[in-house]
Amino acid sequence: MNDTDEHPVDSRRRRFDAVHKWAATAAAVVALAFSAYNFAEIQQKPKIDVTLPHLLRIGPVEKGTIFFIQPTVSTRLKTQDVEVIRDAQLQLTPVGPISSMKRPVFYWSDTGAWKYDFPSDSINYEWTGDPAPFIVAQDKPQQPTFSSRDDNWGFQSGRYDGSLRLGRSGNRDPLVRRFCLIMSKEAAGEIRGADQRKIFFFRNDLPKFHSSSSSPGCYRRETD
Repeated sequence: MNDTDEHPVDSRRRRFDAVHKWAATAAAVVALAFSAYNFAEIQQKPKIDVTLPHLLRIGPVEKGTIFFIQPTVSTRLKTQDVEVIRDAQLQLTPVGPISSMKRPVFYWSDTGAWKYDFPSDSINYEWTGDPAPFIVAQDKPQQPTFSSRDDNWGFQSGRYDGSLRLGRSGNRDPLVRRFCLIMSKEAAGEIRGADQRKIFFFRNDLPKFHSSSSSPGCYRRETD
C-alpha cells in the first residue's frame, strides 16, 4: 500500500476519533445535567396536591351536625423531604338570602373509614384515629376521612360556600380547597328529622344538576 492509500485511512480515523470523543463528552454533559436536575428535585420541598371528592356525607348528631369529607392528598415529586399535615379545618358560610344565619364552627372530631356491612347491606363509619398530624410523601398518598362537627348548629335551606383548610408544618401557607353546597328545603328537613347518625349523600357530579342548574359544580342531595 502506498502513501496515497494511507492518508485517507488516517483522515477517516481522526474524524472517527473526534466524533467519538465529542459524543462521549456530550453524553457525559447530559448525564451530569440529569444528575443535577434529579438532585435539585430531591432537595426541594414536596408540592402537595389536594383534590376534593365527588361525595360528601352529612348527618345529625345530638343537637348539631356532623360532616364527613375524604380528600386525596398527594405529591407527584420524589423528594427527600416529606409534608406533614398538622390539622384540618372545615368552614361553611351561608350566602345569599341566608347570609345573616349563624355560621357553624366545625372542629375536627376524628378520622375514620367507611366499611360495607354485608348482612345489613349498609355502609358504616369506623373510627381509625384521633385528629392528629399525618405524613404525605410520593410513595405515601393519603385519603383520610375527616369527621367534623358542630354540636349546636343545623342546616337551613339555601347555598353555603365551604372550604377545607389543611395546615402544614414549617410555617408554610395552608392548603385550601373551596366548594359550594346547595341545601334544598327537603334535604334540610330530612336531616333535622333524621335519627342520630343517619347519613345523607351530597354529590357534585350528577348529570341532572349539570344540565339544569345555575350552580352545576355545587354539592347537592342525591334525591333532589
